[in-house]
Amino acid sequence: MNQIDPCMVLGSEMQQEGLRVGAIISHSKALQDDLQKLGLKIKHHEDNIKSLKTQKNSVDGYIRDTRVALGRYQSSIAAEYKNRSLSCIQTEQQTVEQILQQDQTAAGLFFQLKLRHEAQASNLPFTKDVLGVVALLGKVNDDNLSRLLSEYLGLETMLAIVCKTYEGVKSLEIYGKEGMIDKTAGLHGFGPTIGRPLNGRFTVICLEQLRPYVGGFLDGDSQRKLDILKPKLPGGEYPPGFLGYAVNMIYVDNVNLSFLTASGHGLRETLFYNLFSRLQVYRTKAEMQLALPFISDGAISLDGGIMKGTGVFLLGDRKDVEVRFPICSEASNIPTDLNTEEQLKKMEWRQERLVEDIHREEELLNNAKLMFNSKKQEFMKFLGEGSRQVTQALEPSPTQVKPTHFEMNWR
Repeated sequence: MNQIDPCMVLGSEMQQEGLRVGAIISHSKALQDDLQKLGLKIKHHEDNIKSLKTQKNSVDGYIRDTRVALGRYQSSIAAEYKNRSLSCIQTEQQTVEQILQQDQTAAGLFFQLKLRHEAQASNLPFTKDVLGVVALLGKVNDDNLSRLLSEYLGLETMLAIVCKTYEGVKSLEIYGKEGMIDKTAGLHGFGPTIGRPLNGRFTVICLEQLRPYVGGFLDGDSQRKLDILKPKLPGGEYPPGFLGYAVNMIYVDNVNLSFLTASGHGLRETLFYNLFSRLQVYRTKAEMQLALPFISDGAISLDGGIMKGTGVFLLGDRKDVEVRFPICSEASNIPTDLNTEEQLKKMEWRQERLVEDIHREEELLNNAKLMFNSKKQEFMKFLGEGSRQVTQALEPSPTQVKPTHFEMNWR
């Protein structure tokens, strides 16, 4: 009778167990590869969505700015120029003359010194640090907006002297030992020399002491406009009549645009952001009132409405401030030709396609995540079962126990 060789049995069982362990390892690797591919697929869709949203933000910005410019232009024409000649537009020279007429103010004295006493001005320390007066450091693109923003700030702020550093502030007004103002020094010392003594208080703004806007700038904008989050309705649309933020409607000329504080901040994110903050601009009072839940730092409307802050309204008749922002044609980005309107339509079409592409990528992303989670659960389940099978395979079976010397001799 043929006897079964135990060594052959042992070898056969070990071979089967080896194949089983190999199959488990191979299937585990296949599941890991599937998970890796799904993970890369998820990242691919996430990158696509990020890129599409970046493109959409750029298109949104173009559409918004073009609509704002069109709306602001049309509303300004309707509200301000209906019965008025365009010859009344405020020029920079007119603003200078308006400041000079305020001859009892610090701003009036400073411009007297700067324009009519240049030799004397060059010897006074404070003139080197003074950047200018608020009214002349920014321009706007239409007369109506100039009147509104000037009224919002008020005459005292429009005439505020702007210094680069605190050293400049200190040089404008010198104090004696007892804290009294030295009327023979600083800007006070110049007044009596031209028969214009400076009395009362005046506002001075120190740029390096202002808390700057913290955030980014609009991509590709030469004016470095602030990228402030726009108010949005639950559906994602802007409130009806919303035209933008006042701080971004100020035009800064190239000379002042290049100015930076020691900490690297420009006029828009220091001076004008502190003056206007997130002041919103609307077409009409009615639209501004409807948007109250979305207004945090005040608002104005092109038909004369002014809201100074949350719950603070200016009522009554409009009154022109004696000093106003000048108008600059370079500040106007108002599209008036058919080509621009056609381009706007194309961008609106592009916007719709981008929204569709984003939705499609989001659906693909969600499907990829579902598949990933399903495959992950399968992998985790397999790990548990496979681990148990591998452990069993590695445990010696009765036939795998090596025979003793006695057993070998008995056989």
